[in-house]
Amino acid sequence: MKQILKSVLVLLLIPVAIFAQDLKGTDAIPFDANVKKGTLKNGLTYYIRRNTKPENKVDLRLVINAGSILETDDQQGLAHFMEHMCFNGTKRFPKNQLVDYLQSIGVKFGQHLNAYTSFDETVYFLPIPSDNPEKLEKGFQILEDWAFNANLTPEEIDKERGVVLEEYRLGLGADKRMEDKYIPKMMYNSQYANRLPIGKKEILENFKYDKLISFYKDWYRPNLMSVIVVGDIDVAAMEKKIKDHFESYQNPKNEKPRKTFDVPNHKETFVAIESDKEAAQTQIQLLYKDYGLPKKVKTINDLKENLTEGLFSTMLNNRLNELTNSPTPPFTYGFTYHGGTFARNKEAFQSFAMIDESKQIEALKVLVTENERVKKFGFTTGEFERAKSEILARSESSYKDRDKKESEDYVWRYQSNFLEQSPSPDAEWSFNATKNLLPTITLNDVNVLIKDYLKDDNKVVVITSPEKEGLKKVTEQEVLAALKVNANDLKPYEDRAVASSLLRNPVKAGSVVKKETNDKIGSTTLTLSNGAKVTYKKTDFKNDEILLEALSFGGSNLYTNDEMKKVQFANGGLTEAGFSGLDQNDIDKFMAGKIASVSPYISNTTEGFRGSTTPKDLEYAFQMVHAYFTDLNLNAAAFEGYKQKQSNFFENMMSQPSFYFQQEFYTYLNKENPRWNGIVPTKEKWAEVDYQLAYNKYKERFANAGDFEFFFVGNVDDATMEEFSKKYIASLPSNNVKESAKDLGYRLLKGDIKKVVKKGKDPKSNVTIMFYGDATYSPKEAIAMTALGEVLTIKLIEELRENESGVYGVSARGSMNKMPYGSYNFNIGFPCGPENAEKLIASALTELDKIIKNGPEEKDVNKYKEAEALEYKKKMKENRYWMTNFTKSFMNGSSPEDILVASENVKAVTAKEIQDVAVKYLSKDKTIGILMPE
Repeated sequence: MKQILKSVLVLLLIPVAIFAQDLKGTDAIPFDANVKKGTLKNGLTYYIRRNTKPENKVDLRLVINAGSILETDDQQGLAHFMEHMCFNGTKRFPKNQLVDYLQSIGVKFGQHLNAYTSFDETVYFLPIPSDNPEKLEKGFQILEDWAFNANLTPEEIDKERGVVLEEYRLGLGADKRMEDKYIPKMMYNSQYANRLPIGKKEILENFKYDKLISFYKDWYRPNLMSVIVVGDIDVAAMEKKIKDHFESYQNPKNEKPRKTFDVPNHKETFVAIESDKEAAQTQIQLLYKDYGLPKKVKTINDLKENLTEGLFSTMLNNRLNELTNSPTPPFTYGFTYHGGTFARNKEAFQSFAMIDESKQIEALKVLVTENERVKKFGFTTGEFERAKSEILARSESSYKDRDKKESEDYVWRYQSNFLEQSPSPDAEWSFNATKNLLPTITLNDVNVLIKDYLKDDNKVVVITSPEKEGLKKVTEQEVLAALKVNANDLKPYEDRAVASSLLRNPVKAGSVVKKETNDKIGSTTLTLSNGAKVTYKKTDFKNDEILLEALSFGGSNLYTNDEMKKVQFANGGLTEAGFSGLDQNDIDKFMAGKIASVSPYISNTTEGFRGSTTPKDLEYAFQMVHAYFTDLNLNAAAFEGYKQKQSNFFENMMSQPSFYFQQEFYTYLNKENPRWNGIVPTKEKWAEVDYQLAYNKYKERFANAGDFEFFFVGNVDDATMEEFSKKYIASLPSNNVKESAKDLGYRLLKGDIKKVVKKGKDPKSNVTIMFYGDATYSPKEAIAMTALGEVLTIKLIEELRENESGVYGVSARGSMNKMPYGSYNFNIGFPCGPENAEKLIASALTELDKIIKNGPEEKDVNKYKEAEALEYKKKMKENRYWMTNFTKSFMNGSSPEDILVASENVKAVTAKEIQDVAVKYLSKDKTIGILMPE
């Protein structure tokens, strides 16, 4: 999906100085003057930008323009292996000291400290505090060591083999088996087909040390590197640090050329039809590869072409989305775009769809037909105007938040500039360029693109599906025949009239009967004439964002067991019918160029809404809430379409070992729960679904707005909030009934339980260790339980990953809940080799037992506190964190002011309190679930 709006995002994610009306098409796109870009004498490129969101933090990034594509035959997988080694010890930070130091200053391994390796690049992330000179200096020492001073000792290399092989193991399965078969056709005759970054198992197990060392020496060199520094820093001081740490290094005397690798064109249409017994879904990919190299976006004309491609993708995907919303959807979802492939220097016009396994050829024909329909008739004026309004709305929203961008957003942008020479102007120039260029693009400019996209050669079709009895495998001849469409049979797209409003019934406004303010947290609460409450907090964290949620106690726990089984899988499809007599396509067309979305939901204990919008489009969000309350459509045909899409998605999920394990494990633990109905719907479950009943129960749940509290956080205006609350919420139906969360009394099985589930042919296991039960909720214990999870995670990474090389990832999570009953929950989870499962379970429980007997080490508690302190500082300036605080306070009946002392409460937690919750809750029965291969 990432690539769909690539052409639009080139404009929207990049910043700009004032757009001159007389700029010529051949003029170069200006580079953002707020960025210090430079090149050292040795060829290293650097980017530095001061940005104070978040405050007192800097994002450091080391980018190497080298990845798996440069490996020799006996180095396959070593680009990625090298990435691992950089975390295993360097000259200044031997062994585990690097991770240990970063954790001590609040940087979490995996969540903050991370890296990735792809075909063409290797990238290291290092976000650190910037308010301490010593921490900043250490950060640059780490970057320098990663670049030039990794410790590649035989001992450390051999130790890391196990961890990398565990990551390799994670990727095994149906998707990998099918990919191995179709990649040679998709990337025909190209190095990309033979250099998947994870590499080959036999090489990872047996490579000689010198192969890794030579890769590091050959490709980790200054003229293939970029250092990016964005954050709350002094630009001149950072430039000096870059020079101090990197300028003295030289490139190899006889350096290897950094080759680029082509993806050769081919006259054939390659067809790959792959199936697997463990495949969960059926998917189609259709690629028309470009003949030439991707065109760099350097000039105003290039930008205009990019924008034209964005309009094309937007319109075609809107059509595909309309088909998806139909009562007989050809696919669960489908999209088409022109953009990148696995190869950096090969783009393609490509379509993708998840489909009904029994209608593979029909779905392929739909994708081909829609392409051909555009080719013959083009798009309509209405579609064109809506697409322009969508792109302009996104551009304007990005522009309005230009001074609120997170540092990480800029870092990605400069990385693209270094690796792919993507343009990087500033936000004001980008918005003005979009605004000025859009009117100069004609409908014909967009319509003609398809003629270059579609071709008779250089094509690839990939179909992947389950392999099972009764499912006929399609043939290559059927696929090739489906690519041929008789243009004479095509009819033009019919564009329906756009609705004039989201509401069809008159609204009689209510009133505000009480207004209260909380100066401590800056919130206002309106009590409305129908009993509903609206609490809002105005923030300046984002200029163009407002989040909304609404909550009412009740939920599906108020249904009978029989009712629940009939509606459980129907609830998610109720909104597919639309509202106010408008179907989903009517709503989508009306909302073109507007940014607002609202979704109702019914959980076990609550019903409510979640949504987001902008100050400009806030009224539409209020109207959606009103419509979902009062005028949800009843449309059996729309629900049947929803069922079809859900069936396509879930029908073969049980063939996937990890999903099968979840289903079997939780079915076993819920065997005393009469409401348990499985994780996903089966054909038998769909047969029990009662859409009319689900609709009636929904109307019942949303019949009383007086039992709801609405929360809004963001750039709100007092007068506007009061006006819209009176008009759209105070006008909603209500009564005097106040419901509460109901505890049905059903619990997971208790006792010392071990459940082994066998599924799958790959040597893969998954382990879940759980502790759970009823408990009197205590805010203090809740913090200690969370801390216990974080502290134990540190220890599990040290032991199971670093010392035993038995896992790639492992985590522990602890929590306590108050509603609908007091409870605790603690989980330890990790994937591993089947032969190691029991040994690693024992190791994990040993680490937990150490904390139970001796308490956690003080240094680990301090690591937790440092990380939480950094997170708290950042999150206190995020709308989402404040929204979560309001809804959590509603659920727990606690004060929203608790957010002000949250950091102090974390600082106050002691090793003894962490040990106490471990002793109290984790010394008793445990439940262990293990997935084993068949």
